[in-house]
This record gives sequence, structure tokens and C-alpha cells, in this order.
Amino acid sequence: MRKVEFWYEFASTYSYPAAMRVENIAKIFDATISWQPFLLGPIFKQLGWTTSPFNLQAAKGSYMWRDLERTCMLNGLPPLTRPDPFPQNSLLAARVALALPDDGPRAEFSRSVFTAEFADGRSIDDKAVLADILEKLDMPSAEWFERAAEPDIKDQLKAQVARAQELGIFGAPMIVTSDEELCWGNDRLEDGLRWETDHCE
Repeated sequence: MRKVEFWYEFASTYSYPAAMRVENIAKIFDATISWQPFLLGPIFKQLGWTTSPFNLQAAKGSYMWRDLERTCMLNGLPPLTRPDPFPQNSLLAARVALALPDDGPRAEFSRSVFTAEFADGRSIDDKAVLADILEKLDMPSAEWFERAAEPDIKDQLKAQVARAQELGIFGAPMIVTSDEELCWGNDRLEDGLRWETDHCE
């Protein structure tokens, strides 16, 4: 079965609907998804940005929020709640996600984090919020917080950012095919899976 990588950042607005859609789209193409959490902050910092480009460009930000509201409505997702502050600090969530196995638990946790952030308006940098998510998924929070704090997970997350930079990833969400074709955005998920199907061995 074909497999593509789904690169996402918990603070990324368009990663939210993409995370909720990508598995169903993959099934259409008889493919599986490898969930790849990473951080955009270090990538933005290299560009001289101290925050999201949606904050730096008011018109772009205004459009994005309305577009995301529309996207949620059109895809049957709960009404959008804007995170406050935006962007959220996603470091702990990314470490926990990376610690979880990439065979189901990571996807379940990630979708729940996005829902908490963009549908329920909860702060994902709050350890109690993440603990609640883990416990509701029958994942012992103490165990996974301990694992997420271990040096090898911290190093893995740094390596994720480095690999994203090597691949040329500049935003999220991003589909990376087996031949390292990049398809950026919630509206390019189908293109990424189609490329994998039609052009990759």
C-alpha cells in the first residue's frame, strides 16, 4: 500500500481541516498516512519573522480567518473558534505527538488537539488540556508526558525541523510523496495523493 507523509504544525490554521480530512482522502487512493508533527517557528525565524505571516499581513490574516470559517462549514466541521493568543505555543503538543506511535495513536491525539484548539477554543500549551485529551483517548497522560520530556524525543523534534528544512517545507500542512514532491495546503491533499498514485513507483 502506498504511503505519504503528512507534515503538520499544531499552531497552523489550515493544518486543522487537513488533519480532519487526510485519512479519508488517503483511503480513496488506497494509501496510508505517516503523521509528521513539526514546528514552523524555527523556519519562520530564519526568515526574520517573529510570528505567523497571517499576523504580519493584516489583509491576508483577515482573509484567512474568513476562509477557514467557510472551510469548516463546507467540510462539516464544528464552527471555528479563533485561538487566543494566535499562534498557540505548540511545543509540548508536538513532543507528545512525536512520542506516540505513528500507527493510530498519533493521529487520534493530533485530531483531538486540533479540535480542542480550533473548535473548543482551548489553550494547547496548557498541560491540563493535553492531559485531558490523552486521558479521554485512554492514553495515560503521566506516561506520555514523561516520554515527551525525554532527551531523545526533544532531539527527534529538532531533527524533524531540520528535515523539513531540507525538504524545502516552508508552511503547513504539507503532503510529501515518496519521491519528495511537495503539495502545500488543505486544498492540495488530493493532489498529493494523486501524484503518489500516478507518478511514484
